[in-house]
Amino acid sequence: MITYQIEDTVGFEEFKHVLINSTLGERRPVDEPDRLSEMLKHANLIATARDSGKLIGVARSLTDFVYCTYLSDLAVDENYQKMGIGKELIRLTKEHSPKAKLILLAAPKAVGYYPKIGMTQWEQCYVLDNVEDLK
Repeated sequence: MITYQIEDTVGFEEFKHVLINSTLGERRPVDEPDRLSEMLKHANLIATARDSGKLIGVARSLTDFVYCTYLSDLAVDENYQKMGIGKELIRLTKEHSPKAKLILLAAPKAVGYYPKIGMTQWEQCYVLDNVEDLK
């Protein structure tokens, strides 16, 4: 059973593993524990998906909650992709910062994903103003 929640922090090792298992680790400093730790320390909105407690998806954001939310990392374990988990993590993130514009930069492998779920493309940047726009 997959559960979604907002967490104050996630463990360093489980964060690293979900990055690697999602392929996002190809573009993140997974071999630099200090940087990964700081990434977690300074994130102020972390949405997670867990399967029986195991972290299988994470949306790590930086936000002021009223103007902008930068979704820096959206990672879903490849074994759980194409199940709507990424979209639910985006929905949860947006619901916790409803007035803020959600902004992200697409990983090359994910460029085609965001328009399919209702986000607006600005070159390589996607914006979601209303959670109701998610398809």
